[in-house]
Amino acid sequence: MNELTCFKAYDIRGKLGTELNNDIAYRIGRAYGEFLNKENNQDKTVVVGGDVRLTSDELKGALSDGLRDAGINVLDIGLSGTEEIYFATFHLQVAGGVEVTASHNPMDYNGMKLVREGARPISGDTGLKEIQLVAEKNTFSKSLLPRGEYNKIDILSDYISHLMGYIKPENIKPLKLVVNSGNGAAGHVIDMLEVQFKALNIPLELIKVHNEPDGNFPHGIPNPLLPECRADTASAVREHNADMGIAFDGDFDRCFLFDEKGNFIEGYYIVGLLAEAFLKKETGAKIIHDPRLSWNTIDIVEKSGGKPVMSKTGHAFIKERMRLEDAVYGGEMSAHHYFRDFAYCDSGMIPWLLVSELMSVSGLKLSEMVEARIVAYPSSGEINNKLNDPQTAIQRVRSFYEKDALLVDETDGLTLEFDQWRFNLRSSNTEPVVRLNVESREDISLMETKTSEILALLCAQ
Repeated sequence: MNELTCFKAYDIRGKLGTELNNDIAYRIGRAYGEFLNKENNQDKTVVVGGDVRLTSDELKGALSDGLRDAGINVLDIGLSGTEEIYFATFHLQVAGGVEVTASHNPMDYNGMKLVREGARPISGDTGLKEIQLVAEKNTFSKSLLPRGEYNKIDILSDYISHLMGYIKPENIKPLKLVVNSGNGAAGHVIDMLEVQFKALNIPLELIKVHNEPDGNFPHGIPNPLLPECRADTASAVREHNADMGIAFDGDFDRCFLFDEKGNFIEGYYIVGLLAEAFLKKETGAKIIHDPRLSWNTIDIVEKSGGKPVMSKTGHAFIKERMRLEDAVYGGEMSAHHYFRDFAYCDSGMIPWLLVSELMSVSGLKLSEMVEARIVAYPSSGEINNKLNDPQTAIQRVRSFYEKDALLVDETDGLTLEFDQWRFNLRSSNTEPVVRLNVESREDISLMETKTSEILALLCAQ
């Protein structure tokens, strides 16, 4: 039995040819089909979609063959982002969904994201390991069900209608927005939203950058979390004198915002912005946040009459906690934003629509909406460090600071809090990398000093 190394904690990702190919995709489809049959679902239908990667279509075809041979009907929504699969799964009330995507991974990678009914995530703890074992054995029982059917469908209009439900057209004031799809999967959604804006006389002007889907990624893999991937959006904002810039990753489950000066806004501060917006509509609601950076979010949520709830980082954990708490919104500093009305899933389209409405209603520029929060809680942003021995390095930092800490928390990595500053250290599950986040209370110099101090400790021999 050969181990399939493409199975990760939350999804499937692997190098093409060796870790992921058509044969492996077929086995994954077959194993997922058997998993669904074992669950005794009444519905035997799965929606599938794929991003713009040059191999996504053929991998999707092999996956679909596996599903059908397990007796599962397949509905193919075509070129799509991950959230379109989430939407199709809960909107059509089918047994599950699979998006073939490598998001922001290198050119020679691809992968898959699996969900079950209601767009609930399938991760290591909720079925992915079981699917992996069946796929690895590669000895499938003959299905007692007839071979599943395959049909292509179009859910784009319904999806666009759902997105438009998050804003009130009458609230929107004239705004000029730069939208960079990065030649990924977002372009067709942006085009349809533009049509909708014109039909409803919504005065949002879209300046589209790299909008055409192109699996060759002529302008680089879309991953605006990396500073080197932000220049095109920032320069377009300045060139067109736009009110805001929006950039997506490959499967657009994350969106990244730039203010009217072309400055990149850390996702952390957008979480607070959206939390406040939802609490104005639903007083007392719960807001989920991750532990990496949290003081700004907690402060805003409590002052807005809401209840902040901390969850372990990662979409499977956030979604589970949101369901448990019936939270209206959840946000991670990595620019993943989750919405109760979107089946508790993350969306890259809903945030910028909401922020456009916020700017319209408040009359403030995006920079004005976040600058006070950045001053109140300056942060380092996430700093990744490649280390030979991550655990020893983290222990060295812990030993140095723990005696003076007011709070020690191990919900997700190591968090230490002090009167005027705090930090979180997390070790990657898949590589020898330690991720550091530091924030302070109204003291950027203290934040910068402590960041340098911790980095020196991490790298000490």
